[in-house]
Amino acid sequence: MNTKIRLTILNFLEFAVWGAYLTSMGGYLASVGLGAYIGYFYSIQGFVSIIMPALMGIVADRWIQAQKVLSLCHFLAGSMMIAASLYCIQVADNVDFPTLFALYSVSVAFFMPTIALANSVSYNALDKAGLDAVKAFPPIRVFGTVGFIVSMWIVDLSGWQTTSLQFLWSGILSIILALYSLTMPKCATNDSKTNSSIVQALGLEAFKLFKNYRMALFFIFSMLLGCCLQITNGYAGPFLQSFGINEAYQGTFGVEHSNILISLSQMSETLCILLIPFCLSRFGIKKVMLMSMVAWALRFGFFAIGNPGDGVWLLILSMIVYVIAFDFFNISGSLFVDKETDISIRNSAQGVFMMMTNGFGASLGMIVAGWVMNMYTVNVDGLMIDKSGTGGWAEAWTIFAIYAFVIAVMFAVLFRYKHSPEKTR
Repeated sequence: MNTKIRLTILNFLEFAVWGAYLTSMGGYLASVGLGAYIGYFYSIQGFVSIIMPALMGIVADRWIQAQKVLSLCHFLAGSMMIAASLYCIQVADNVDFPTLFALYSVSVAFFMPTIALANSVSYNALDKAGLDAVKAFPPIRVFGTVGFIVSMWIVDLSGWQTTSLQFLWSGILSIILALYSLTMPKCATNDSKTNSSIVQALGLEAFKLFKNYRMALFFIFSMLLGCCLQITNGYAGPFLQSFGINEAYQGTFGVEHSNILISLSQMSETLCILLIPFCLSRFGIKKVMLMSMVAWALRFGFFAIGNPGDGVWLLILSMIVYVIAFDFFNISGSLFVDKETDISIRNSAQGVFMMMTNGFGASLGMIVAGWVMNMYTVNVDGLMIDKSGTGGWAEAWTIFAIYAFVIAVMFAVLFRYKHSPEKTR
C-alpha cells in the first residue's frame, strides 16, 4: 500500500480516538454532577504529558521500535478507556469521582505519548519513502482532523455527548489502532554501546536542547501557549449548553448540537492546515507562532461576546480561527523540532515538545481555567450557569484572551529567529 495512504489511515485513527471524548467529556461530567471537576480531567492530560511522552520517546529511541511502542500505548489506553465506560454504565448517575478519574487518568497517561510517537512514525515512513516531511506531512495530517471530526459527529448524532459511551467508542478505536500500528515501517533505535554517561545511557540527550538559548526559549513559550490548548476543549461544550436555561436560546442548533458546532473548528483545519508548509517556508517559525498566539486571543475573544442566537456568527468565527491557533502551533512546532534536532534524539525531542506543551502548559492552564470557571459558574440541573447572570462566562473568556495577547507580545520581543526562505528548516 502507498506510504501516504498508510499514514493517512494512521493519522485518521489517532485523532479519531481523541475526538471521541475531548470536546464532549465536559458535558458528560456536568450531566452527572461532576462539572466542578472538569478542570481536573483535562489537566491530568497535562500532568501525564510531563513524564509520559518524553519517557516513551526515550524508550523508542533506545530500546523498542517506535511503531511497537505506539501499539503498546494504544492497547493500554484503549483497555482502560473501555473499563471507564463500563464502570459508568454500571453505576448510572452515581459516578464516583475518584474511580472514574483513576481509570481515565491511566488511559490518558498512555494515550498522550501516542501523538508524538505517531508523528515520529510518520516522519520515519516518509523519510524511508524519500519524501520531504515538511511538504508531505501536513496533507496527511489533515486526515487526522477528519478522523477527529468523524468521531465528534458520531458522538453527537448518536446522543452520546452526555453519556459514557463516548469513552467506549474511543477505547474501541484505540485497540484497532494498536493493531494497525504494528504494520507501520520499522523505526530505528539507537543501539550504540559506546555511551559512557548516565545521561546517554538513559537516553536523556534531548534535554540538552535547553542549553541552546533559542531552543530553550522556544520550549518555554511553547509551554506558555500550551496553557491555552485544552481550555475550549473542556469548556466550550458546557458553555454552549448553558444557554439552554435561557428561553431565547432553547432549541437553537448551538445548544442542541454543541459538538457539531464545535466541529467547525476541525472542519476549518482540513483546508487551512494545508497552508502550513507555505507559511513556514514564507514566514518562518517565529511569525507562524505569532499567528497562533494572536489567533488564540481571537478564539477566546469571540467566545466572550458570542451566543447561539444572533451572536452565533461570532462563535463561527471563533471556530474558524481555531485552526491557526491550534495547528499552526502544534504541527509547525513539531516540524521545527524535527528539523532542528539530530536524528538520534528526534523521538525524545518530540517527547520534550509534547511535555512542555500538553504537559506543563496544558496542566497549568486547565488548573487555572478551572479556578476561573468555578468563580463565575454554578451547576444547575446538569448545566454550568453563570452565578451572577451578568456575563460571568464572558468575563472568563476575556481573561483568557488577554493572557494569549500578552504572550504574543512577549514572544515577538524576546524570540529572535532569522528566517531564510530559501532554506528548508
